[in-house]
Amino acid sequence: MTGGRDSYSGYRTRLVEVLQTKGIKDLAVLRAIATVPRHLFVPESVRHRAYEDVALPLSSGQTISQPWVQARSLELLKLTGQEKVLEVGAGSGYQTALLAILASMVFAVERLPSLAYAAREALAQAGITNVSVLVGDGTLGWRPYAPFDAIVVSAASPKVPEPLVEQLAPGGRLVIPLGAGDTQVLTLFERQGDQLVRKEVTDVRFVPLIGRHGFPGE
Repeated sequence: MTGGRDSYSGYRTRLVEVLQTKGIKDLAVLRAIATVPRHLFVPESVRHRAYEDVALPLSSGQTISQPWVQARSLELLKLTGQEKVLEVGAGSGYQTALLAILASMVFAVERLPSLAYAAREALAQAGITNVSVLVGDGTLGWRPYAPFDAIVVSAASPKVPEPLVEQLAPGGRLVIPLGAGDTQVLTLFERQGDQLVRKEVTDVRFVPLIGRHGFPGE
């Protein structure tokens, strides 16, 4: 993390309080949100809204998700700090930074080069070092570093991409929004032996997951 005092720390504290009132209980997740400078991960034009609990626009029609949705996703992963995590859809890199605090190593895939480069820059500015960002099709996962103890997908898919299922470690957890348009459900999968146990969590709204095992590109 970048050292010294910053003028946004009070806003982060307020955001944590808002998330607590909305039911986020995992103290490690809340500490991460209190630590990561979200304003570094949003465009200059909306930086004044960086600590509101809302989704914000990025370039190329993408968004940085609502903090509550990201916090809920991270809660579901139940990270202890020892895990190797795959993130599909790095976007701005903000959730990547949160994961970097909560886990041991993070491998993030982003299909849009401009976003991936900006994410790398913001992560470096925030002092995050235990992250690798790959430009590519996130629905294929990142096989050379598999298996992963946890996988989080930051775009809505019609189904769980099969490569991600294959790359999930025994006992691992996978969080993904399933569905299209206004009908999406944040869904948790846990690998128990040869089975994936499924739990539907809450209605959400994400951009579509574009890739070989997601939605077709334009």
